[in-house]
Amino acid sequence: MADTDTTAGITRPEASGRPARALTLARRLPRRWKAVGMALVVAGVLGTAAWVLLGSRLLVVRHVEVTGVKLIPRDRVVAVARVPLGTPMVRLHTGAVGARVAGLQEVESVRVQRRWPATVRLAVTERVPLVVVGRGNRYYQMDRDGVIVITTSRRPPGLPAMVVANPSPADPATAAALKVRGALPPRFARRLASIEAGSPEAVTLRFKAGMTVVWGAAERAGEKIRLIDALLATQAGRSARKIDISSPEVVTTR
Repeated sequence: MADTDTTAGITRPEASGRPARALTLARRLPRRWKAVGMALVVAGVLGTAAWVLLGSRLLVVRHVEVTGVKLIPRDRVVAVARVPLGTPMVRLHTGAVGARVAGLQEVESVRVQRRWPATVRLAVTERVPLVVVGRGNRYYQMDRDGVIVITTSRRPPGLPAMVVANPSPADPATAAALKVRGALPPRFARRLASIEAGSPEAVTLRFKAGMTVVWGAAERAGEKIRLIDALLATQAGRSARKIDISSPEVVTTR
């Protein structure tokens, strides 16, 4: 048979396999083009998103919002922050902005937040003055860490005077006095006239009504506060001019 491609009655595998391979290739081609098309779509979406975030004028810094300030004027915070208006929101270096605001002596902490689409919020936590230290005709208001928050030429009302030899954040006596002041509940704090610390173990409270409390070391604040409450509930405690609770095990009154 001249028109057949056989040898000894056996069909060559090359001849029978060609149609099958052609069919498989024909099926694979649409799948490949579909995958290529999907890749192009994804690339286009990502490219558009990148352009919107980085290159367009749609998502850039247009407004700066400041919250949590009472001591510091808002305009001063904005000026120190130096938020670059017109910068793409995603490119804003929030760490650098926060570090500049945190450098203000009145600021305890700050959070820089992106408020999409175009606002940067500076959420400030200000330091809270607890005591005032007088030096000459200047009054230095200190917070719980011994940081000077405000300096004025007049004695601020409502703050007790702190009397220590070397008022500073590194001074142990200052730290003890501030720790005691921070532990006092409002019912005592608002009646406090001054707090003195000759040493870290010798803190004394003087109240506006004339009563003196020898507190001693700053430790065991909760126990000492309960002792004062118990004493003031008695006639002897109310009439006492001086209460010594430096050793809670042995309380004396005079």
